[in-house]
Amino acid sequence: MANTYNVTEFIFLGLSSNQEVQKVCFVAFLLLYTAIVLGNCLILLVIVTSRSLASPMYFLLGYLSFVEICYSSRTAPKLISDLLVEKKAISLEGCMTQLFFIHFFGGTESFLLIVMAYDRYVAICKPLHYTAIMNRRACAVLVGMAWVGGFVHAFAQILLVFRLPFCGPNLIDHYFCDTLPLLRLACSDTFLIGLLIVTNAGTLSLICFMVLLVSYAVILLHLRTRSSEGRCKALSTCGSHITVVMLFFGPCIFIYLRPSATLSVDKVVAVFYTVITPLLNPIIYSLRNAKVKKAMERLWLRTVRLDEKQKRSLGIYPWV
Repeated sequence: MANTYNVTEFIFLGLSSNQEVQKVCFVAFLLLYTAIVLGNCLILLVIVTSRSLASPMYFLLGYLSFVEICYSSRTAPKLISDLLVEKKAISLEGCMTQLFFIHFFGGTESFLLIVMAYDRYVAICKPLHYTAIMNRRACAVLVGMAWVGGFVHAFAQILLVFRLPFCGPNLIDHYFCDTLPLLRLACSDTFLIGLLIVTNAGTLSLICFMVLLVSYAVILLHLRTRSSEGRCKALSTCGSHITVVMLFFGPCIFIYLRPSATLSVDKVVAVFYTVITPLLNPIIYSLRNAKVKKAMERLWLRTVRLDEKQKRSLGIYPWV
């Protein structure tokens, strides 16, 4: 059947129709998005400039921060700007583009979290072979596979939705373009496509989540043979990873691993994996990691000293 695109744009209903609530949400999400970008950029800067953070774990953490920035940037700016206008419109092409990149970066993050779990497994369970297994080339290959996996997942999603005919209405009860809300607007039978979307997105989320739980369970069982100091250090690192995994995959499984129907609570749940998780990434990994905190302190001291040196060279401190 040929595609029917009588609809040229979609209208988001947003998080709330109440003007006062929208003003509060605008301030809140603007602050949250600013914190996401600054926090993850800070982690990237610290990892790139610090020699003490040259291990594979921080190499992967840097990529995770980059993905988090890209992922949140596909929804948060549009959400924030829409809170200031009455008509929250997006073109058909813009909707499909947003849908693709949301699933591209979301899928990449899913596979990247598995790579990070594998890195912790090798570091804790096979410490003598860690540097040989997780060398730079292996890390690059694993990260590349995560990007490819994200692309394949997103391409499958957009292929399913792109074939749908949209002849009206065009009101999306959400704040961004996603597969399930779009299925409700299609003027054709979407039962089979809904099942394929559940198989692709829902099953993928569940499988990734189960793989991560099993891998961390194996790690925790292996920790019984370690000293108390080694256990505490490993538990702290794994605890951070598990927290991110729960906050990211829990909402994804709730949204995608069910029949093609949308609930009013879906918009609130989606906030967790589009905004809250990218925000918590720098908080969890920096505040719970002594090496990252020390590297941040050194970066700050270097910045202050460089600033003082520049001021002296310009004669701002003539008495020095």
